[in-house]
Amino acid sequence: MKGNVIVGQSGGPTAAINSSLAGVYRTAKDRGAKKVYGMLHGIQGLLEEKYIDLSDHIKTELDAELLKRTPAAFLGSCRYKLPEIHEDRDLYDRVFEILNKLEIEAFIYIGGNDSMDTIKKLSDYAIITGHPTRFIGCPKTIDNDLALTDHTPGYGSAAKYIGTSMKEIIRDSFCLEYSKGLVTIVEIMGRNAGWLTGSAALAQGEDCEGPDMIYLPELDFDLVKFRDKVQGLLEKKTSVVVAISEGICTADGKYVCELGNSVDFVDAFGHKQLSGTAAYLASYIAGEIGCKTRAIELSTLQRAAAHSSSRVDILEAYQVGGAAVKAADEGDSGKMVVLQRLSDDPYQCGTEVKDVHKIANDEKLVPRSWVNEEGTYVTSEFISYVRPLIQGDVSPVMVDGIPRHLYTPKELSQR
Repeated sequence: MKGNVIVGQSGGPTAAINSSLAGVYRTAKDRGAKKVYGMLHGIQGLLEEKYIDLSDHIKTELDAELLKRTPAAFLGSCRYKLPEIHEDRDLYDRVFEILNKLEIEAFIYIGGNDSMDTIKKLSDYAIITGHPTRFIGCPKTIDNDLALTDHTPGYGSAAKYIGTSMKEIIRDSFCLEYSKGLVTIVEIMGRNAGWLTGSAALAQGEDCEGPDMIYLPELDFDLVKFRDKVQGLLEKKTSVVVAISEGICTADGKYVCELGNSVDFVDAFGHKQLSGTAAYLASYIAGEIGCKTRAIELSTLQRAAAHSSSRVDILEAYQVGGAAVKAADEGDSGKMVVLQRLSDDPYQCGTEVKDVHKIANDEKLVPRSWVNEEGTYVTSEFISYVRPLIQGDVSPVMVDGIPRHLYTPKELSQR
């Protein structure tokens, strides 16, 4: 590489997103990049000319290893939607003016669906204006809903945490007996895609029967059938544990969480903030059946639990970061790196690049054939798909009994 590289992180963070950042930095330096800049808070921060030289923060191999083990977005994230090109060409001119100033050869954006929309628009504008900067998307999302890739970095670690937590919750639920039984409802992230919620089935094994039911957002949720199913289970056992997606909807398209409270916050991409699904269902079941209920919302824990991250996930996240730089260096633009599964036994996975226009603003959902006919559990095909992604551990660097992370840049704390 003859010029400089700039990298940003966008959308919801993961336990593996900084491993991709480390992969971008190391590969860019190895390929001769003069400087590797980091956007502070993604494209939104870049528009305000907020960026850092990553060499000032990743000075040693230990720094790089700490970065790979640090959760959340080291550079800071954003949920900023670029307008359509014809709506605000001045804004795009501003972005490219900054890229010219920094002599940027490659622009790498680590993110999910909405981040790929940013790559698409910027690469399109580069073509229109003949600008030489190349734009590559680096996949990231615990939701695992990006099109054309077998899976996304971040998903394996989140799935590992969910499977582990579900097993511990199930074990805890059998400690005490209640005269009318106990129903525990665990709410897991997933607006339209149930990849995370389905991973609750990983709790199942020789020493654990797994959750009693799993409900994904791909299928309509019937409140009355749910109540009847729970009641039937309580006639056979004293404790019932259910995994539900935050995004489950009734047949008329209404989010279950909206049945209890209105959802007021909507982000720049039109996404409603979903929360309270488990709380509503726990209250509903308690009122209908009269049993004790618990609502557990895993919330940000499932994406921030770097202490239980998957080694496969961390290694693949680093791999796609490096592959993004390599693709840009070899002339690609308007592309996203994808993971292609080569085999399951032994598990092997490689990288390719695909046209970002076929990925941005699309969603990969759980296949209907991977959910049982009743819609209350995932099939063995789903479990076989996800299990290789959670293998191996990444030992944290422990200091005084607590994991050590790479410090957030000083500039971020002042934002």
